Amino acid sequence: MNNGAQTLPRVVAFGGGHGLSASLGALRRITDRLTAIVTVADDGGSSGRLRAELGGLPPGDLRMALAALCGDDESGRTWADVLQYRFPGDGSLGGHAIGNLLIVGLWERLGGDPVAGLDMVARLLGARGRVLPMSAVPLEIEAEVVGLDPALPDEIGVVRGQHRLAKTTAEVRTIRLLPADPPASEQAIRAVRDADFLVLGPGSWFTSVIPHLLVPELAEAIVRTRGRRILTLNVQSDGETKGASAARHLELLAEHAPKLRLDVVLADARFARDDPHLEAYATSLGARLVVSDVAARDGSARHDPLRLASAYAEIMGV
Repeated sequence: MNNGAQTLPRVVAFGGGHGLSASLGALRRITDRLTAIVTVADDGGSSGRLRAELGGLPPGDLRMALAALCGDDESGRTWADVLQYRFPGDGSLGGHAIGNLLIVGLWERLGGDPVAGLDMVARLLGARGRVLPMSAVPLEIEAEVVGLDPALPDEIGVVRGQHRLAKTTAEVRTIRLLPADPPASEQAIRAVRDADFLVLGPGSWFTSVIPHLLVPELAEAIVRTRGRRILTLNVQSDGETKGASAARHLELLAEHAPKLRLDVVLADARFARDDPHLEAYATSLGARLVVSDVAARDGSARHDPLRLASAYAEIMGV
């Protein structure tokens, strides 16, 4: 898909969890000049336990991004499996992922420098790219929702914490980060400034995609970058955007980041097919709409990494 190392684009991908993993799994097939910028608001599971006990950034989404950047050879697949492996049982190690413990252990050993620790893990894995936190401090997400109490379906309420937000049955209206106006990772800002392409999404809209646009320095860098901005829509609405159309996803993005302009909106044909407003919303954000069959062939709500890689390669001219 490329014509040599000299032509490979510098790409920055934003997100967290499974959505970012899908994007990285596709992008590493077309470039090794790749940086993942990852949300740091996870407060559930192993990450939440480590965050509560030791402080510092939650490692889970960072671990998943590192695993996604492992190669397809035997060594790469083995390291990815090791990172993702979770200890069984109900003991003190039960539920912890090996990769989380490795990352946190290196942070402790290196005096709490999160980027140095992540770079060391990436070298150990032979990762095809770099993983950076979006902020230098751990964050919380707070959402304004409607219908939190089924008995009061029109009442506005508040849900605090990424884990609770991902599970809520209420309609999410807006989100904010705590602390407000958090500092961005300096390395993340430099990566955005140097990028040829920025890729937002796919992923959970309120907990993985929009949070990057609420870190002021990072949002400003995204707005001002000379790189081209690509938004990858999910293949369908997820639990956080229950039944929302593809166009509504763009509207939510614009509501949280009014200055944001895009160059390309990439949508799966299945999700775009029944939305007559999608192209107009994309155009209103300055973007060209690209519709492609990028969903997994089994009909699930996942992207196929090879199809997604092909779509990215065409958009980037690789």
